Amino acid sequence: MVTSVILLCLGVVILVLLFRSQRPKNFPPGPPILPLLGSILELALDNPLQDFERLRKKYGNVYSLFLGTRPAVVISGLKNIKEALVTKGSDFSGRPQDMFVNDAIKTNGVIMQDYNLVWKEHRRFALTTMRNFGMGKTSMEDRIRGEIEYIVNTLEKNNGKTLSPHLMFHNAASNIICQVLFGTRYEYDDHFIREIVRCFTENAKISNGPWAMLYDSIPLVRYLPLPFKNAFKNVETAENLVKDLFVEHKKTRMSGDPRDFVDCYFDELDKRGKDRSSFSENMLTMYALDLHFAGTDTTSNTLLTGFLYLMNYPHIQERCHQEIDKVLQDNETVTYDARNQMPYMQAVIHEVQRVANTVPLSVFHCTTKDTEFMGYSIPKGTLIIPHLASVLKEEGQWKFPNEFNPDNFLNDDGEFVKPEAFMPFSTGPRVCLGEGLARMELFLIIVTLLRKFKFIWPEDAGEPDYTFIFGATLTPKPYRMKIQLRKVTCLAHIMNWSRTTLETEL
Repeated sequence: MVTSVILLCLGVVILVLLFRSQRPKNFPPGPPILPLLGSILELALDNPLQDFERLRKKYGNVYSLFLGTRPAVVISGLKNIKEALVTKGSDFSGRPQDMFVNDAIKTNGVIMQDYNLVWKEHRRFALTTMRNFGMGKTSMEDRIRGEIEYIVNTLEKNNGKTLSPHLMFHNAASNIICQVLFGTRYEYDDHFIREIVRCFTENAKISNGPWAMLYDSIPLVRYLPLPFKNAFKNVETAENLVKDLFVEHKKTRMSGDPRDFVDCYFDELDKRGKDRSSFSENMLTMYALDLHFAGTDTTSNTLLTGFLYLMNYPHIQERCHQEIDKVLQDNETVTYDARNQMPYMQAVIHEVQRVANTVPLSVFHCTTKDTEFMGYSIPKGTLIIPHLASVLKEEGQWKFPNEFNPDNFLNDDGEFVKPEAFMPFSTGPRVCLGEGLARMELFLIIVTLLRKFKFIWPEDAGEPDYTFIFGATLTPKPYRMKIQLRKVTCLAHIMNWSRTTLETEL
């Protein structure tokens, strides 16, 4: 009996020693490390953002955590994030492997691809191809305006009523990127777009949620039938939907005359022949889904945040109406170039992006080699968490860091200015490649809708809730909006009509 107890105790001690994590020499400070668990008990699994801020105040802008036995460094503040992601960009631009997201997507695609030739080739291809298909050009504006018409029709049908805008904005953002990727837009009740949006929405919640954190921290739980298994099913569903599109593309495409991104990729495969390097049809499947997700979730959640605030800050919405009417006058079409004449509107949209804080922890990075950073030694393969939320609310970088106020982007003369701390798309080599498309979408959609409608917080809706649902992206909690067609959409038009009438009578 005594021998059994002794052996059991020895076994426990050996296990503790085996799974104990120790900070490497000259590693950033951080909370105590528990065997097997690391520091995860320091973080609320449902939403750890407040804990990241609490630990920052205690340990500084560069501190360490252990997700199970995996060491991680959290970097906060503009100066530190710029030093890591820009100045030492090549050292900090890797992607961690063997994590939940990597396993779910089978390490394909471009977002979670490590800093290697595969990533460089595919990023270059995406930037070139999307530019050729209208990024920053009139053709892209036409695609966006075409989708806006469907939003307008939906809102017009609900004039004087209330509706939930979540699915409408998700579908619209999804359709815009669908036209670039697949050359097709889908009705909002179409099976393809409903399933794609559902898969993206669910996986965004799972991937930075408690089950994914357990998956990354305690490898033993990966074999248990826990909710993170749903994410793998969703990825498989989305892959099958996209592969069906590829079959149709192959039947109808004309080599050298691409209609969309997928056709361009097939042309690239033809051009490379047997020497395809990192290009393959399997790679294309997750590559397209990566771009689709990145072009859908962040934009739709930013729109939802924007209209939540505009309804509850009616004086800001009214000032937007006035500037839009003054600039557009009788022009029926909103153009992206009009932003240069709308400093207040630009300030509002950028302030929406700041408070939306859509990707608060960026996408996790990883060191590509042993490196020195802010006096600390960071080994190769260390997980890096850029705390972007700390920059978007950093004291000293903003006039009003803790409130919704467009003056954060206006100088004393009322001109639009963009502070250096504005980095919702991250920064450095891994900066979001869809930034240009997102900016164009946000401006054209918000300005067009504000020109035609007034958005009102329903009287029976209670107090607005500005807290977000945490996941890979932050999502506003469900809400409803009241729609009201603006009776006077253009004061200049009335003034012109009055002037013409007066001249006729005289």
